[in-house]
Amino acid sequence: MFDMLDFDPATVDEAGLIDRIAQLERLKATAAAVQARMTAALDLKRRTAEADAGIPLRKRGQGLASEVGLARRESPTQGSRHLGFARALVHEMPHTLAALESGILSEWRATLLVRESACLEVEDRRTLDAEMCADPATLVGKGDTRIEADAKAIAYRLDPHAVVDRARRAHEDRCVSIRPAADTMAWVSILLPVAHGVSVYATLKRAADTTCDGRSRGQVMADTAVERITGRPADAPVPVTVDLVITDETLLGGDTEPARVPGYGPIPAAVARHLISDAVGDDRSRATLRRLYRHPRTGALVTMESRARLFPTALAAFIALRDDTCRTPYCNAPIRHTDHAQPNARSGPTSALNGNGLCEACNYAKEAPGWRVRTRDQHGCHTTEVTTPTGTTYSSKAPPLPGRRRIDLGEVERRVSIAITGHAA
Repeated sequence: MFDMLDFDPATVDEAGLIDRIAQLERLKATAAAVQARMTAALDLKRRTAEADAGIPLRKRGQGLASEVGLARRESPTQGSRHLGFARALVHEMPHTLAALESGILSEWRATLLVRESACLEVEDRRTLDAEMCADPATLVGKGDTRIEADAKAIAYRLDPHAVVDRARRAHEDRCVSIRPAADTMAWVSILLPVAHGVSVYATLKRAADTTCDGRSRGQVMADTAVERITGRPADAPVPVTVDLVITDETLLGGDTEPARVPGYGPIPAAVARHLISDAVGDDRSRATLRRLYRHPRTGALVTMESRARLFPTALAAFIALRDDTCRTPYCNAPIRHTDHAQPNARSGPTSALNGNGLCEACNYAKEAPGWRVRTRDQHGCHTTEVTTPTGTTYSSKAPPLPGRRRIDLGEVERRVSIAITGHAA
């Protein structure tokens, strides 16, 4: 394996390079199969140990998906998907696992088979597994769409009621999500039942068909969606209470340091100034200004503290602005909870240092036995360390606020600056 990885591409002809690309693809699939076996074995060992310890059935395996996600450097949601994938392959779909192990199936195509058979009883799932993958020759030349379609057809033939019931329950998964796009744009996705989705699209399309004002069809549809959802004209400036974090030098002095929108990421200085200028200059929008004090050397927000058991609104907002997204390493989900790293019940203070912004899943995962969370100030930067039940530790640092860092502080000046900003915060 290592001989295949350790070579100089310049010394290999085109045919040799194609051959190595194919070999490495098979190696990736084989590694995915081995990883699935290990994940299933970990799941079995953990549940067996917890059963021997008298832990109730409903609590066994709690937090394991997050632990798997951390090991794979993925979010807890991705860790949960991989855990379910591994269980299905190892315990219920041996032919799919064998095809993955031999490199005939990619990890994604194996995932499609697991997903499309998830609604079936175990025996029917094994039948689908055999029909699809018992003869590896039948998989040759099939792409993602073909494999997915064949699996759907077999599932419907084996248990049409289960497939129909899954479709009926799918409406419970309707949701709205947002993710960053290039050039200070964002993708907003709405998962709807097909009838509602078609209706929404038809309404937007109708607006585009009856509007002729120089905008493209896509622009009219996007603007109409904004107006229908927000109740505001699409050209009205957005109130900058969306927490646009920007330095005074960028705002007032023409500096080029990017600003930051929490949960989205950095945006160019000129774009940030344009947003603020539009909001301030339009009576339909109200802009507010909140002063944030950053550590002069590290760029981190300085501390705040409270004697309350729950985080006060201002302190929770402070932590959310500091952390930006969930502080569990590799997660990056939106913050839903403000959590005590050292629990309040064990004398953990309600402070910025002991506080973490977490998504809901990560907050619940850390309550499982064996999980420990520790926070510390590392040279002026808030650092969170998560230790899993196996003793592995992962860390994350709060992202620095916009603005240049000063590296020439003396020790006295550094302490004075922290004291002043801490008092002001």
